[in-house]
Amino acid sequence: MQLDLNLLTALDALLEEGSVAGAAARLHVTPPAMSRSLGRIRKVTGDQILVRTGRSMVPTTRALAMHAEVHALVQQAQQLLSAQHELDLSALDRVFTVRWHDALTAACGTTLTKAVHRQAPGVRLRLSAETSTDTPELRRGEVDLESSSGLPTLPDISHRLVGRDRLVVAVRPGHPLAEGVLSPQRYAAAEHLTVSRRARLRDPIDDALTPHGLHRRVAAAGPTTVFALQLALDTDLVVTLPDAVTRSARDRLGLLTLPLPLPLPYVSLYLLWHQRYDEDLAHRWLRDLATETVRTLFTAPPA
Repeated sequence: MQLDLNLLTALDALLEEGSVAGAAARLHVTPPAMSRSLGRIRKVTGDQILVRTGRSMVPTTRALAMHAEVHALVQQAQQLLSAQHELDLSALDRVFTVRWHDALTAACGTTLTKAVHRQAPGVRLRLSAETSTDTPELRRGEVDLESSSGLPTLPDISHRLVGRDRLVVAVRPGHPLAEGVLSPQRYAAAEHLTVSRRARLRDPIDDALTPHGLHRRVAAAGPTTVFALQLALDTDLVVTLPDAVTRSARDRLGLLTLPLPLPLPYVSLYLLWHQRYDEDLAHRWLRDLATETVRTLFTAPPA
């Protein structure tokens, strides 16, 4: 029997998504077409692959056993068929999705977009906001480049350190903390605002205050840096953020910044991508351009 290798791609999508509808959306085909592919896969393998349990579908034992190998084979085939030896930016026609922290996008998203359009007019750039939960889009290839303050925890995610930044205290003009020396005690006694996509009222600042026997009151948590800086401008709330990625918004609003009176290490910024793109020339061009753009923000070089 002649084997249709397209079924391997369909099988990979089915095992990754765990549903016919999800696999169909991933490969941009209709659910009935994907359902037919599943039927052919079942016939070829002699296994049900996915079985229904209530309203969801779960993989069979054999499907679980072949999942990793199928995924690796599909990735190898994609790399083989897309191999390039040189890159013609003037002819490049591609969509890249970049998911960055909102402050980073605000600080240099415009510069990156202009540089991409100037060098490769056929490239479209999709700047995506961070989500409130960790998601697998980077691994699935739905996000091409992501920002992070920490190293990736998964072995198939590549990374590059692009800069290190110091934390500063941002307050409105005329704020009481702007008068005199800012001590850890005065800093802790103020009312604070955190920036957290998960609305957390605690961050590493609280851990740094503990050895000093100090505790701060966090009155609010904001979802974005832009929101936090605007709230700090309109109230007596104090927000502590990395200097470089907030500088443009801070300067535009007229906020004051003060040195953080705590001995905290620099905050690192990494760019992350899936290792499937390590040798992709177009992706390498994008991440090199993004690195060059972002590094202009930082005064401290990567360690």
